[in-house]
Amino acid sequence: MAGIKRATSVGDPMPPVNGFESNSVKVCNPMSQILVIGASQGIGFETTRALLADGHHVRAFARSASTMSLADTALQKISGDALDRADLARALQGVDIVVQALGVPMNLNSVLSGTTLFSRATRILVDLMRDKGPKRLICVTGLGAGDSRGRFGMLYDGVMFPLVLKRVYDDKDIQERIVKDSGLEWTIARPGVLVSSPVTGRYRALADPADWDFKTVARADVARFIADEVRDAKFLHKTPLIIQ
Repeated sequence: MAGIKRATSVGDPMPPVNGFESNSVKVCNPMSQILVIGASQGIGFETTRALLADGHHVRAFARSASTMSLADTALQKISGDALDRADLARALQGVDIVVQALGVPMNLNSVLSGTTLFSRATRILVDLMRDKGPKRLICVTGLGAGDSRGRFGMLYDGVMFPLVLKRVYDDKDIQERIVKDSGLEWTIARPGVLVSSPVTGRYRALADPADWDFKTVARADVARFIADEVRDAKFLHKTPLIIQ
């Protein structure tokens, strides 16, 4: 990928439906630094692209950051481990906003044994942010985390979740509690079922549980929500479900 073309708008203006729905991206002044943790793939990678397109300076943090295919004068790649306090402390220096978009491979080991990555990495991150800043954190978890568990029908809640996702999401529950109790200016984004489609800019961000539904969403549209939330901070101390 040759580089990032700056953009001032994505998609057509859309009316709100059951919550805040994204509109055209407004021109905004670049931040001094936004740290994206888990930037090398998935939502983290797409978020890095979206933030660069909006004119921000981005610090991309991941163990494989140096291999990222993005190139931009406003992009700084930092190779590091989200479980290493010293690595994170260095990455946080001079940062205004943190986006945490960690993921684990859904293989047999994670299905059977779960993970503690989310809770351990978030504990380290929150402690560092509380001590020295910054105070703004956008954290990505998922559909079924926290108080969204058990709200999406028999197929998901009764079959897929307990058989495949539960052990991983038990740790995401702990992660969410750490963020909510942090005292930081947080937003927790819970994407729906993730698909790899181009960005549309037509996501729905639903904070009211009465509006939640079992729907898909493109990783690139979750990234668009995160970039919009960086700009607008419409969901401070909220846990919106992000779906198409």
